[in-house]
Formats: sequence, structure tokens, C-alpha cells
Amino acid sequence: MARGMDLKIQRRLCSKPQEESQPQPRSRSTLRVPGHKPTDWEKRFLLWAGHFKKAEDIPETVSIETIRAAKTTLRVKFSYVMIALTILGCIIMVIRGKQAMKRHESLISINLEKKAQWREEAAQSTSAKP
Repeated sequence: MARGMDLKIQRRLCSKPQEESQPQPRSRSTLRVPGHKPTDWEKRFLLWAGHFKKAEDIPETVSIETIRAAKTTLRVKFSYVMIALTILGCIIMVIRGKQAMKRHESLISINLEKKAQWREEAAQSTSAKP
């Protein structure tokens, strides 16, 4: 009875009996490339990301996962740099705005001066024409 239960379980889990299945020799999978020859830019990415210390240390073939990890690391570093530059730009604009307020310069006063100048030019051009 226990043997009959084992057969049912075996049939349910596997369509072929164990004796017929032979291990097939594994060839290279088409989905996974074991090695990738990095281009010059990818070598730079690997160096900048810190995966290798020198260009001479980079092997001739590198896994794609290593290159992807390096690119991801560089994306994160680049985003950190952009965040820092944005914050720095904001701080600089605040400082320049405070300096302009000390000189009594504002967008309103600059716009009023421009409009007054345009009105004067328009009045001169109409009075010059007889």
C-alpha cells in the first residue's frame, strides 16, 4: 500500500519515470551570457564605480551583472551630485536675493523702470513724427 502511494506521488510530480530521464549535457544558455567584453566606456564605469582600482585590473570578460551594478552605482552617485548642486544653487539664489534687497533692487522696481523707459521712448517717437 505504501508502495502504491509512492507511485501516485511520483506520477503526479513527474511525467517520466526516473529510469528514463538521463542528465543532459548542459550547453551555454541563450538567456545568460557568461562573459561580456566591456567597451571603453564600460571600463570607465567600472573604474568610477570602484569595482576595480586600475584599468589594468579589469579582466577581458566581465559579467553583465557587474556592469549593471556599476551603472546603477554611478546613477546613484550622479543623482547625489545633482541633489547637492540643486541645494547649492538654491542657497546661492537666496544669498543673491538678499544682496539685491540690500541694494533696494526688486523685480517690481526693475519692471516699473523698464515700463517708464518704454513710455518715454513711445512719447518721443510720437512727438518726433509730425
